[in-house]
Amino acid sequence: MTFPAGAGLFRVTPTEPAHLVVPAPVTLADVPPLCERLRALYAAGAGEVVCDLRELVRADLVAVEAVARLRLTARRAGGHLSIRNAGPGLVALLRLAGLGE
Repeated sequence: MTFPAGAGLFRVTPTEPAHLVVPAPVTLADVPPLCERLRALYAAGAGEVVCDLRELVRADLVAVEAVARLRLTARRAGGHLSIRNAGPGLVALLRLAGLGE
């Protein structure tokens, strides 16, 4: 998984939620670094993070695992995670797994 230059530097503004983009393809090895980035956003002061799934065009169980782990990370950090731009196949799998909102 690659992150753009400066990906380790987070600017959190209190008026806007922070954003986390899940890159495609996502693998199981990508999940822990994504969770670390999410924890860093909360540690930098974000109360809400928008998780953008637009790049995940393939709905599979790895994507479901990534969303589940990100939601658990947010809950443990005491923050709120909003899922955005999930495709219909991924939405169906998330609902099947009990992760749909």
